[in-house]
Amino acid sequence: MTSKLSVSELKSRMAKIKLLSWDVDGVMTDGGLYYTDDGTQFRKFNVKDGLGLKLAMKAGMQMCIISASKQVSTLTRAEHLGIQHVRIGAENKLEALNEIRAELGIELLEIAHVGDDLTDVSLMKHVGLAITIADGVDEAIQAADFVTEKAGGKGAVREICDIIVQSRND
Repeated sequence: MTSKLSVSELKSRMAKIKLLSWDVDGVMTDGGLYYTDDGTQFRKFNVKDGLGLKLAMKAGMQMCIISASKQVSTLTRAEHLGIQHVRIGAENKLEALNEIRAELGIELLEIAHVGDDLTDVSLMKHVGLAITIADGVDEAIQAADFVTEKAGGKGAVREICDIIVQSRND
């Protein structure tokens, strides 16, 4: 799937974005869920994506995480990355984003959201810039302004963060 926006156009649009909102499962992770014999669930995050997030924040981008999952590991990962605005167990992601943007005084048009599945599509249709990953579901791809070349948990987050840093340095 080819993006509706080129990387150059994305950089231009990204320069106007003040807050980048991230889904977790399938975006910040590969979407796999691992279970131990005692039923404990865990997931794998990409360390290169983490550095990308830190570099993008250093370049001035504010970040938030909005996940439908209630897994505490999301809070732990956000804390390690320095992401302060996190909502887990968000049944309505647009409502959760509206809470965060009200705290920050940011308009929806100044927000980009990166999502990959049906729970993200409504939110993607309301923000200023909608992004999905290479292996996002068809509905997310259709709602997206930009589709990454890389898959979730396999460098898609870093790909987006590198574009942010470049847009801030241009």
